[in-house]
Amino acid sequence: MSDIPIALQLYSVRHDLHKSVRATLKAVADMGYDGVEFAGAPQHSAQHLRELLDAFGLACCGWHTPYELLQENSLEETIAFHKTLGNARLIVPGIPEHLRRSRADWQNQAKFFNNLAGKLEPHGMATGYHNHFVEFQALDGELPWDTLFGNTHASIIMQLDMGNALYGGGDVVAVLERYPGRAETVHLKAYSKEAGKNDPMLGFRPLIGDDDVPWEAVFQICETTGGTQWYIVEYESDAYPPLEAVDRTLKNLKAMRV
Repeated sequence: MSDIPIALQLYSVRHDLHKSVRATLKAVADMGYDGVEFAGAPQHSAQHLRELLDAFGLACCGWHTPYELLQENSLEETIAFHKTLGNARLIVPGIPEHLRRSRADWQNQAKFFNNLAGKLEPHGMATGYHNHFVEFQALDGELPWDTLFGNTHASIIMQLDMGNALYGGGDVVAVLERYPGRAETVHLKAYSKEAGKNDPMLGFRPLIGDDDVPWEAVFQICETTGGTQWYIVEYESDAYPPLEAVDRTLKNLKAMRV
């Protein structure tokens, strides 16, 4: 089995996390996850979260950091928070719609990420971008994904979400091959075109292994030329209760990687 550790994107269990961060992190650790990736504006102090992670033997492999928290007026506070937490990856989970309406807008975002990376680098931190589906639908003659990553420094993490990309019509294998070494963290999310043929959102209901993502090819690239340091599980559907879903997903994933 690959020695790439597996983390959980905590958005998958956000309702449980809201009820009890301690109980949820313990449950995630007990399942066998190596780490977690947080999402959204912080709801707890960095010191408290770090103490819980240390107590349960979990690493923080990243945080889906809101775009607004990475702007000039809030960046210093954001950096201080993540220093205390011990997190080195500030991943942007989405760009406001009014700032990504054209190819020129995405080119401007590439400049933003390059500039942000330069500000984070002295603190031992990196930034990156996580896709939904719009990044794989042509805009002014080019895929936004290519506009962004074709114009950013190699240090900008390409956090490819497999299920979201497939939903948007993207070829995840081709993307990984086109940007070697940039998939430092990847989101392992299932998507079935058959399940989603009438309602695209139903395509996210299957678990990993019961879907259309070409997992064998994905793992092969991640573990050779992709530069992948973390696999991150994400499951957002309602086919199973959240904690059960991510437990089942991890078991399926480990069975596939034997």
